[in-house]
Amino acid sequence: MYLSSSFNGHNQNILHSVAHRDRSLPNLIRMAKHTKAVHKQEISAFVQARTVLQIIGEILLLLLKLAYFNIESIYRIFVPATEVSVKGEVVLVTGAGHGIGKQIALQYASHGATVVAWDINEANNIQTIKEIEKKGYSKAYSYICDVASRENVFETVKQVEKEVGDISIIVNNAGIMPCHKLLDHTKEEIERIFNINVFAHLWIIQAILPSMLKNKRGHIVALSSVAGIVGLENLVPYCSSKFAVCGLMEALYVELSEYKNCNIKTTVLCPYIVDTGLCKKPKVRFENTMQIVTPEDAAAAVISAQRRSARIETIPGYLLYLQNSLRCASAKFALSFKSFLDTGIEAD
Repeated sequence: MYLSSSFNGHNQNILHSVAHRDRSLPNLIRMAKHTKAVHKQEISAFVQARTVLQIIGEILLLLLKLAYFNIESIYRIFVPATEVSVKGEVVLVTGAGHGIGKQIALQYASHGATVVAWDINEANNIQTIKEIEKKGYSKAYSYICDVASRENVFETVKQVEKEVGDISIIVNNAGIMPCHKLLDHTKEEIERIFNINVFAHLWIIQAILPSMLKNKRGHIVALSSVAGIVGLENLVPYCSSKFAVCGLMEALYVELSEYKNCNIKTTVLCPYIVDTGLCKKPKVRFENTMQIVTPEDAAAAVISAQRRSARIETIPGYLLYLQNSLRCASAKFALSFKSFLDTGIEAD
């Protein structure tokens, strides 16, 4: 009887133990899930804190860069960078038969560069080469090329690379400037403006950039205009094309920065009214402070900017800072200021 009671008591204890263990198992699972959730929250909080600290660090670094680069820019206003030598460089100049392009070709040759002159006007282009040779400068080459034709551009580049060598400096200078009201422009005239003033830049860069990337060096210079940073009446299609050139070169500058070990630089020049014959009816109120630029002075400024690796400059230089300041003002004030200057181009 005693043994039977003990046995039954022992079984009951076991059953109680099993039942207690069965009741504890869900609790243990819940505790494990809770602990895991807390651990995840702790990890998430740590990751978030680390991300916040990283962003704060990046912002502080950006502020330091802002201060440094602004100080550097101000310093360079008073102490320009040293002009590098262009001796031995192969320089392509488009529109070399007259105006700014001709002077750019002559002056690059005087610095010892090998000039490759392109123009659609064969007689004018050959005359530029003859003047270079007459002065005893470095060898120069004449090529007739319609820069508005992508096929012609690529064919001519291949010919230059075979006969002269890889082009190391591009000066996209060729351009046209019809001056009249937008409604007086024909469809064909607007297309021609963009074909020569914009698309030619793209075709030439596409044709030559591969060799620059191969050589890990080069310089691409584009002639825009003050009409590429400020709108002017009688020049709506022309302004559009020159604004496009500035946008093209800014995007190219950013894209080239993505290449590793790439020393290809870009420079944009925005000249004021240049006395080349394109501006048939210039209008200038303050002639002493806003003088019409000579082709010789414009060419010298272009070459100097390239040799200093300037990214963008106006000719004269103060116009860029003036326009940037006006961008910060209201559009109505900018229009009033332009009316005060009373400067621009009359319709043809």
